Amino acid sequence: MTVSEALDFSYHYSDETRARKSSPLKSCIHYFQNPDIAFLGGGLPLSKYFPWDTIEAHSSFPPTTTGEMVNVSHPVSQKNTCLVKLENSDKIDSVDSRDIPLARALQYGFGMGQPELLSFIRDHTQLVHEMKYTDWDVLATTGNTTSWESTLRIFCNKGETILAEQYSFSSSIYAAEAQGITVFPVPLDEHGLIPERLEYILDNWNPQTKKPKLLYTIPTGQNPTGSTLGNNRRIEIYRIAQKHDLLIIEDEPYYFLQMDAYERDATQRKFTQFKSQTEYLKSLSRSFISLDTEGRVIRMDSFSKVLAPGTRLGWIVASKRILRAYNQLHEMTIQNPSGLSQAVVAGTLNRWGQSGYIDWLIGLRREYTEKRDLAIDGLLKCLPETSIFRVTPPTAGMFFTVNINASAHPEFATTYMSNPELVEKAIYEKTIANGVLVIPGSWFKTNGNTEPPQSSEGHTGLDPNEIFFRATFAAVTSETLLNGVERLSTTLKEEFCL
Repeated sequence: MTVSEALDFSYHYSDETRARKSSPLKSCIHYFQNPDIAFLGGGLPLSKYFPWDTIEAHSSFPPTTTGEMVNVSHPVSQKNTCLVKLENSDKIDSVDSRDIPLARALQYGFGMGQPELLSFIRDHTQLVHEMKYTDWDVLATTGNTTSWESTLRIFCNKGETILAEQYSFSSSIYAAEAQGITVFPVPLDEHGLIPERLEYILDNWNPQTKKPKLLYTIPTGQNPTGSTLGNNRRIEIYRIAQKHDLLIIEDEPYYFLQMDAYERDATQRKFTQFKSQTEYLKSLSRSFISLDTEGRVIRMDSFSKVLAPGTRLGWIVASKRILRAYNQLHEMTIQNPSGLSQAVVAGTLNRWGQSGYIDWLIGLRREYTEKRDLAIDGLLKCLPETSIFRVTPPTAGMFFTVNINASAHPEFATTYMSNPELVEKAIYEKTIANGVLVIPGSWFKTNGNTEPPQSSEGHTGLDPNEIFFRATFAAVTSETLLNGVERLSTTLKEEFCL
């Protein structure tokens, strides 16, 4: 297959992006690393004034058995310990080639990210996604929240409209709305965003309003619904994006938390034992970036869910032309992600290697599969079998949902005046009173519309009386998880007099 360069989508840029100029100061900062230049051009403190002389980070080495029985706790022996030792030294030849020198990590510069980290991420990206155009690259970020905020500023003007799943990560919705951007809902079901609804909405878009240029989606382990788009739906959505000239923003912090399908009969459960890492990689859902031949997908990735959220470290995969716009914005905002985080993460990953990192991800898959099974087992055991409640076991991510037919509540037409959200509010308050916190689905609802409005036919939800609550199986111990599931089930049975 012939691989070509990405298309030029700069015509989608916002007025702010078109007006922004690169900082001339950033154009010469690379001379600071040149020993032949007397660098008098920037306000950079000498490294000897940094108070840290040595920083060490200890972690486990992932096993070499494709992740089986991975130890995701603290290392138990010196032999299994991966040691990253960073020293503030002016002697470049004394620094391990796998490491970001501490003096450089603590200094200004490298807005795209430190080379040692970017090199690992590029290799990882090609290994996992097999990129389909030539001029792609990666840019380090402080995580997907910042990446999304930057994306909105780069592409959207106040008053414009973007598309998102009908229920989506509330912080992403609020970030757009705060910039005066309308977030228009696209219906989804237990399998994720519905391509037919997306196409209907765009085919019948009110010609008196400007069409959206961005589709924001969480394709894998969707937050809040836990749904995962199948490959066929992803292919269809990409086709629709081409047809209507949409850019797809795939927010994928949960991509590597894909799990085995849920088996209700515990005696029949068998964790997938991959014969090779290649087999594991082929088992993953196809990413939108892996389908992209034109550079119309911007992938936001993160270490938050697979290493630690406190690293505040992620990356964007996109065409080099688009990444230049991000870099220009970041020069004026974040400058660069934390050098300490980059140094610790790069040092660890470069010692693990690509193979070790894949082993780690395979190990996480098993851990999350076990926790998911525990949560769903508890729900199916404690909840009565009735059409009132629906539990769909997720195949990726951190969340499961309990969907509820609010109209089945004994007081739906009286106390709650046939309003599903009043039922939801009552259940939420009662769960807290019973000692368990789950999040109402309405907190994640996307309900923006244009002026003049779009037809309601394409974006109306599948069942107006269905409500749901989002819960996570990831954040607590197994014992607390089971207690929480029992308390939730008790609350629902009491509320619906079952």
